[in-house]
Amino acid sequence: MQEAGPTVRAGRHLDADVAVAGAALALVAVAFVVGWWLNRAGVPLYAGTAPIFARWGVRVGPGTPLALLVAAAVVQYGPPLAARLPWRRLLAGTYAGAVGWIVSLALIDGWHDGLATKLDQEQEYLPEVAGVTDIPATVRGFAARIIDFQPDSWNTHVAGHPPGALLVFVWLHRIGLGGADWAAVVCVAAGALTAVAVPVTLRALGDEAAARAAAPFLVLFPGAVWLGVSADAIFAGVTATGIALLALGAARGGGAGTIAALAGGALLGFGLFLSYGMTLTAPLALATALVLGRIRPLLIGAAGTLTVVAVFAVAGFWWYDGYHLVVDRYYQGIAHERPYAYWVWANLACLVLAAGPAAAPVLRRVLLAVRPARPPRQDPVASPRLQRVVARARAAPVALPLAAGIAITAADLSGLSKAEVERIWLPFSVWLLAGAALLPGGHRRRWLIAQAVTALTVNHLLLTVW
Repeated sequence: MQEAGPTVRAGRHLDADVAVAGAALALVAVAFVVGWWLNRAGVPLYAGTAPIFARWGVRVGPGTPLALLVAAAVVQYGPPLAARLPWRRLLAGTYAGAVGWIVSLALIDGWHDGLATKLDQEQEYLPEVAGVTDIPATVRGFAARIIDFQPDSWNTHVAGHPPGALLVFVWLHRIGLGGADWAAVVCVAAGALTAVAVPVTLRALGDEAAARAAAPFLVLFPGAVWLGVSADAIFAGVTATGIALLALGAARGGGAGTIAALAGGALLGFGLFLSYGMTLTAPLALATALVLGRIRPLLIGAAGTLTVVAVFAVAGFWWYDGYHLVVDRYYQGIAHERPYAYWVWANLACLVLAAGPAAAPVLRRVLLAVRPARPPRQDPVASPRLQRVVARARAAPVALPLAAGIAITAADLSGLSKAEVERIWLPFSVWLLAGAALLPGGHRRRWLIAQAVTALTVNHLLLTVW
């Protein structure tokens, strides 16, 4: 029998890509239908439009035409500009595009309702800022106020994170940038860093073509719906920059490489004190070492991370103790009532809406790359087939989405991420788009359209809490 030609095989791959994206969107539809039914039945999902933490609200606003303009410009001009612009101009344009996309989506509800108000809610960080009059004393006594139902318990978001998250907003207040408006500006600025950090990482890991292919997808990241209105944008920006510096350190070597790796590790260390979940950036850090085959920069980065841990320990906050107290606080609240049996799969529907339907075929192609076509021979070390699988796994557009997928799977199965993951998983979901180069070049504009439509649909139909 004659073997199928390249055109036929490419067509089959495209059909499979569309099918897996369709299945992902079908999962979203099923999650909404089941969530509606469970809410009607009185099951405590604590999410009115489950799986998304929001409420229905069809509308248009001042940001609608701006968002449409940004989306159209990126779809039309993004891929060719990304392919030919000088590197620094590409990064500047990507950052500006990401800021424009985040802000335009938020402005659908106006500046105040779309950005500032959401960061100043009762259970957010800003209401606790005024009570922090002594930073060292706050850090020393932070853990004692995590458990709920005490007179001086922290509110939900402050208690649910290490002290670094609160300190960011306290520091802003101390330098004269207090209040919800400045908090929104910082969240947007930090969140947009992800659109630069991912391409920088890909290029540092030896694949500039993949970096350029990913740039337009990172600009039109559907998770931008939440990047401008939650502190998780800061978590995503800080940790993504940390991974990028770690990759630069591994690529450059020498004194500059050592400084970059140390700084990257320090940022990842500070990420641990922004959110306990940032421990799951470890697979991404390991991926940089896997791709380049260099362990020394990773060890240097670990030294930077441990330095930050030591600083907080000396200041009076031990991360591990805080984590255990947060788990107790987690189950004091609505989390112990939210059914794991629903959220363990409905969380993935949230991921589809945050990462976009293009993430599904990217992951399909990643899994194909790391799956051997047939079982290896008896000696797995000597197997050429296994060696080819390892070689493919060391490609940056494969390794980074794979690492992000591992982190997301661990977070999902842990039961400590039931609902609200559309924002909680932003530091991981953005890395799925590092594999955009795996999508056929001739079809990337179509996937960019799907990404933009996803974000626009969510923000025009749902009044998200964040």
